[in-house]
Amino acid sequence: MADEPLVLGIETSCDETGVGIVRGTTLLADAVASSVDEHARFGGVVPEVASRAHLEAMVPTIDRALKEAGVSAKDLDGIAVTAGPGLAGALLVGVSAAKAYAYALGKPLYGVNHLASHICVDQLEHGALPEPTMALLVSGGHSSLLLSTDITSDVRPMGATIDDAAGEAFDKIARVLNLGFPGGPVIDRYAKEGDPKAIAFPRGLTGPRDPVYDFSFSGLKTAVARWIEAKRAAGEEVPVRDVAASFQEAVVDVLTRKAVRACRDQGVDHLMIGGGVAANSRLRVLAQERCEAAGIRLRVPRPKLCTDNGAMVAALGAEMVARNRAASDWDLSADSSLPVTDPHVPGRGHSHDHSHDHVHEVSKENLYS
Repeated sequence: MADEPLVLGIETSCDETGVGIVRGTTLLADAVASSVDEHARFGGVVPEVASRAHLEAMVPTIDRALKEAGVSAKDLDGIAVTAGPGLAGALLVGVSAAKAYAYALGKPLYGVNHLASHICVDQLEHGALPEPTMALLVSGGHSSLLLSTDITSDVRPMGATIDDAAGEAFDKIARVLNLGFPGGPVIDRYAKEGDPKAIAFPRGLTGPRDPVYDFSFSGLKTAVARWIEAKRAAGEEVPVRDVAASFQEAVVDVLTRKAVRACRDQGVDHLMIGGGVAANSRLRVLAQERCEAAGIRLRVPRPKLCTDNGAMVAALGAEMVARNRAASDWDLSADSSLPVTDPHVPGRGHSHDHSHDHVHEVSKENLYS
């Protein structure tokens, strides 16, 4: 255990200030400060509000994580931080904090990819990721099918949403139904009491000429909204539970169908599902049924690890250290559109070795007390 890398991870891509600490693939602390309540009255995440909340929560959340893990900051082997993709202002808070701690502690800094982190977090629950692994990442900002042959250096996009992300569609339909924000958990709850076959909502991009691995939820969202409007215009009561169940079924049907097809086509026998929408109970059940039928092993982390958190960033950071990946430079910047093909942002001119030359000489005196 002792020779496994001890890494602290910082995640601030959206509205969750997440700080995680892992030793190798063992989770020691997962501290989260959420600003979701501050955004609820706006019906969505407000970037400026999120950035200010991260600023206020950062130091207390890091202190809480260190205390929870029972480790001292000086014992860390590295600091990992989400460099992108995400909200630019929110990312900047995390990147700035990570630089400050890494510099003061004399530790290597690793800027990592938010999406690759969502894949890597599963190692904390189910052990080392098989290579290759197919990953279906579904959240408020992303719906992606990714093939990972090496989580630190080779993640390939197979398919993505061409419009709304799945989580975004959940939020918008919840708003039309007056169920509040965020939409995912509340629609999941109402859908449990509804009939998923009550209304035949469309399945986007499932025609013979459509891109086989891409997703589209904009048409579905519009169809559901129009159906609800028609009911209201006719003075009829909207069957909220049936609408929620039928809408949810349309989303998870397409997600699981395409993910299983990608596994079959690519000869991959492991499917990992991550991101906030992976906490959806129906998605988990249907994915399990279809994977079993296709002889594919399904890996889904527990719901708390599916939503944005610092543990996933620390998990990928620990993997970077374990595989001797180059640390990032001090001029590491937040990149709101960092491509998933870059699992991390290595320093320029660094070979893939374990030298941490980028750590400034002054910082080795350990300015952090």
